[in-house]
Amino acid sequence: MRNYHVAVIPGDGIGQEVTPEGVRVLDAVGQATGAFKMQYDYFPWGCEYYLKTGKMMADDGLKTLEQFDIIYFGAVGFPALVPDHISLRGLRLPICQGFDQYVCLRPSVLLPGITSPLAGKKPGDIDFVVVRENTEGEYTGAGGRAHRGLPIELALETSVFTRVGVERVIRYAYQLAQRRRQKLINATKSNAQQHSLTFWDEIFVEVGKHFPTVTTERVLIDALAARFVLRPEFLDVVVGSNLFGDILTDLGGAICASLGLAASGNINPERTYPSMFEPVHGSAPDIFGKGIANPIAMIWCGAMMLEFLGEQTSADLVLTAIKAVTGARATLTPDLGGTANMRQVTDAIIAQVQAHAQ
Repeated sequence: MRNYHVAVIPGDGIGQEVTPEGVRVLDAVGQATGAFKMQYDYFPWGCEYYLKTGKMMADDGLKTLEQFDIIYFGAVGFPALVPDHISLRGLRLPICQGFDQYVCLRPSVLLPGITSPLAGKKPGDIDFVVVRENTEGEYTGAGGRAHRGLPIELALETSVFTRVGVERVIRYAYQLAQRRRQKLINATKSNAQQHSLTFWDEIFVEVGKHFPTVTTERVLIDALAARFVLRPEFLDVVVGSNLFGDILTDLGGAICASLGLAASGNINPERTYPSMFEPVHGSAPDIFGKGIANPIAMIWCGAMMLEFLGEQTSADLVLTAIKAVTGARATLTPDLGGTANMRQVTDAIIAQVQAHAQ
C-alpha cells in the first residue's frame, strides 16, 4: 500500500464544507482498492486567519507545504470580510507562484444526466481541457498606483510574459493534445496586444514544429468565447494566458451546467514542488453554511490528484462513480436542479465507489 502525505487547506466559504466531502471520497476509494492511504495535515489559512493575524497564511507557509506530496485546496475569498485582491494574493497566488505550478489544468465535460444550458448538447458533445498559464501573464502584480486621490491619479498594471514561461506551458498543451484528439487552439488577442501576445503567438508556432501531428488554430479570445457557446463539440485542448484561461474556464463550467462541477489542478510538471488541486467554483459566500454546495468539483479534484500521483485505477473509479450518480439524476444538488444536500451527494458517490470496486 502506498502512503501519501496531503496538506489540506479548506480555506473560505464553501471550501470549508466541500473539502471534508472530498476527503471522505479519497478515504473511501483508498479503502475500496487497498492501493493507497492518505495522511492529512490541516491548515486553517484563509480570510478568518487573516482577521486574526493580518496574514492569509503563516510566514513559513511555503516551507511547511514543501514537505508534502500534494496539496488539496478548498477555496479562497470572502469579500464581505477581506477584499479579494488581498485574499487571492495572500494565499492561492503565493502557492502557485512559489511552487512554480505553471500549468492550471481545467477540464470541461458534460456529464451523463446533466442538461447543458446549450440546446441540443448531450454527453460526449462537450469534452475539452483548458491549459491556463498559471504563474505570470496578467497576474504577476507588476505595476502600481500614483497620485492617489488627485485628479491625475494613475493605475498601471503590467502583464509579464517570459520566453521560458510561455514556452513551457505551450509545450505542455501540445503534449496533452497529442495524447487526446490531436487538436490545439491558441487563445490570443494579438491584434490588440501587439507586444506580449504576438510574442505568445510566435512561440506557439515555434513549439508546434516539434508536434507535426497536432492540428492547430489561432483564435482571438472574443471569437473563442463565442465558439465555447456555439460549437463546443469542436474543442479539444485550448491553451491561454493566465487571464484568458481563467475567464474561459468559468464559461466552460457554465456550459456544462454548473461551476459546482468544475475541477482544476495547479501543476508543477517537473514535480520539483508539490502540486495543488482545487475546485474552480470559489468560496460562494451566498450559499455558505446551507449545506447545499455541490461537492462534485472537489471530489473530481481528488480524482485529478490521484491521477497525478499515479493512482490511475483509483482516479478512474472516482470518475465512474461521479458519472453513475449524475446519470441516475436521483441525488443532485440544487445547482443541478435537484433537492439533495451536499452530504447525500457524497454518500451516493461513495456507494458507487464501493459498488464498482467489487
